[in-house]
Amino acid sequence: MKTILRMSALLLLLATVSVAAQALEPSMTLEEAVNQVQHDTGGKVLSASTVRRGRNAFEHRIKVLTPDGHVRVVTLNTEAGKGPASSDSTKNPAGDGEGNKEKH
Repeated sequence: MKTILRMSALLLLLATVSVAAQALEPSMTLEEAVNQVQHDTGGKVLSASTVRRGRNAFEHRIKVLTPDGHVRVVTLNTEAGKGPASSDSTKNPAGDGEGNKEKH
């Protein structure tokens, strides 16, 4: 009887750990974020990474070369189990053509 109780407790613990591990994953994968940014901008992705922001929050950062030759960093904020909250951060903001824009 003790063996059955120990096995049940172990299975319950494993199930709890599995659910907790799934809750720590971003709701949108980095690959999905890259595909979305490529589609939305029509540009070429130069780099992409995911950064953890808080307990259940993640931020995908995608650097993209736009068709007009500008480099932009697009950030997609996402939480575990929720959809992304897009935040388009332009690292090289539009201006008078001068400044820190990269052109290729």
